[in-house]
Amino acid sequence: MRSLALLAALTLAAPLPAQQRVDYDISFPAAAQHEARVVATFTGIPRGSVLHARMSRSSPGRYALHEFAKNVYDVTATDGRGRALDATRPDPYGWDVAGHDGTVRITYTVFGDRTDGTYLGVDRTHAHLNMPATFMWARGLDAAPIRLTIHRQPGWQVATQLVATSDSVFTAPNLQWFMDSPTEAGPVTWRQWTDSAGGKRATWRLAIHHLGTEAQVDSFAPMVRRVVAEEVALWGEPAGYDHGTYTFVIDYLPWANGDGMEHRNSTIITSRGTLADSAARTARLGTVAHEFFHSWNVERLRPRSLEPFDFERANMSRELWFAEGFTSYFGPLAIRRAGLYTDAQFLEEVGGAATVVITAPGRRHFSAVEMSMQAPFVDAATSIDPTNRQNTFISYYTWGEALGLALDLTLRERFHLTLDDFMRRMWRDFGSRQTAALAPARPYTVDDWRRTLGSFTGDTAFANDFYRRYVAGQEVPDYATLLAPAGFLLSPDSAVRPWLGASLEEDSTGVFVNWSQEDGSAWPAGIGAGDVIHGIDGQPTPTIAVLQAALARRRVGEQVQVDVTQRGTRHSVPMTLRPRTRLTPLTFEAAGRPVTDEIRAFRAAWLGSRVTR
Repeated sequence: MRSLALLAALTLAAPLPAQQRVDYDISFPAAAQHEARVVATFTGIPRGSVLHARMSRSSPGRYALHEFAKNVYDVTATDGRGRALDATRPDPYGWDVAGHDGTVRITYTVFGDRTDGTYLGVDRTHAHLNMPATFMWARGLDAAPIRLTIHRQPGWQVATQLVATSDSVFTAPNLQWFMDSPTEAGPVTWRQWTDSAGGKRATWRLAIHHLGTEAQVDSFAPMVRRVVAEEVALWGEPAGYDHGTYTFVIDYLPWANGDGMEHRNSTIITSRGTLADSAARTARLGTVAHEFFHSWNVERLRPRSLEPFDFERANMSRELWFAEGFTSYFGPLAIRRAGLYTDAQFLEEVGGAATVVITAPGRRHFSAVEMSMQAPFVDAATSIDPTNRQNTFISYYTWGEALGLALDLTLRERFHLTLDDFMRRMWRDFGSRQTAALAPARPYTVDDWRRTLGSFTGDTAFANDFYRRYVAGQEVPDYATLLAPAGFLLSPDSAVRPWLGASLEEDSTGVFVNWSQEDGSAWPAGIGAGDVIHGIDGQPTPTIAVLQAALARRRVGEQVQVDVTQRGTRHSVPMTLRPRTRLTPLTFEAAGRPVTDEIRAFRAAWLGSRVTR
């Protein structure tokens, strides 16, 4: 048997593995042409191994494939001594490099001209970096620390959740955290504040790139601060930002694409909108409130299906009706509690979601859980073949928002509890504890959600029934009964009119049908995409206005003859006129109904501020 001293000597004599790390260097020598030049240096690779460098196929917060490798070109590779290496392509998304000395340096150009939450946007005015769209990474180096050097243009500042070691150098502890850290380099306007809640102190920063004035930002910042305060009060504490700071990275630019994307300690918000006046500033708050709520719900209170995020495939989740949908409910609620929406504006938002779920035909085909599983096909996904989404899909944002409304009102009226309370229970059980790697310690599943609702209410049968009927099933809660104590209603149209139920555009020979909807008149008559309507009951209908006027003169239930060309054949088709189910969210005040003290008290308890001032 070897002695302990000999073993120690042998251990000391053995070469230690090299420290793994990743260094990125990005510059913009052709910014006007929307190009960035990236140098990615991977250190500490075992000798004799092959480095598998990849461009991501998906991005945190997005669930579809986006194939970022399509914008990468002029790729070269060297080792640590500068010796050229071959980079072979095993597939469209990867580069394999062998024969290295433990270091591989890959240099490439990446094109990007889209300012939103998913892609890369480079131009003379800024560099808007979504990390998966910009930086190659290497398999097996997931835990390696990362350093990023940004060669800024004159006048640019950097806004990011990455840890700054200088104005141009930033770090991340690992790949997941780095990829979740979008970065804006440009002429950023800053505002920040610090506050405490639940024994936790945090700083919030606004970093806005826009074409407006400092005064507009000065007016907008207090509005954001009020919304932030309401959401912190709802949860009882800040989300526990990894370095004490949360950053709103915002681009309000004429060439931006509307988007909002949640990240662990920041959000990217982009819009063509402005901060020009009070109405414009209020309009910007919806995305702010939604994305900030995600710093709890999704980023830390996180579905198991999304943790860790897989950059090489579409990420499907059964829980998006809760992760995205309940967030969509609490966004307008926080704005109302902050006093920046009226009751009517709040009801228009959440009541509108309920009316969609009540009336849209998609509910016949999928449940809220199944709609969530459709995300890889609809979440900024692209395809060239036609789909039947107008009949088969309801956004999990919308359906989840309607479910949040129903559950909140049910908890208040049946159990004298609130959805605020339930969210805090989910936070306590599944969100509040994080790992040393800065990731959720206990991601949840739909079954965890259902069981927690049963434990929270003390009524497992209720929780199982709610989940079975409204979440995993296709039933709709009784919104009329639920909304009445708040003095709200969903009012049907007073007049019932015939409804074609089709998307139309004008054609040289008639009215072209883009698609038809199952509950309209056209669909059951066999009239759908690609057809051209020429007339109704012998009356020519050369324009949409003439067609609609002809239908308006008929009665619901009446059968008409439609002169239509279908796939090259012109003939007459019988069509029975159906009505459209239309509901309008109204306050009792707008409907001319009395508002009692009980209604006022209910609204105050539901919609009043949670902030102790």
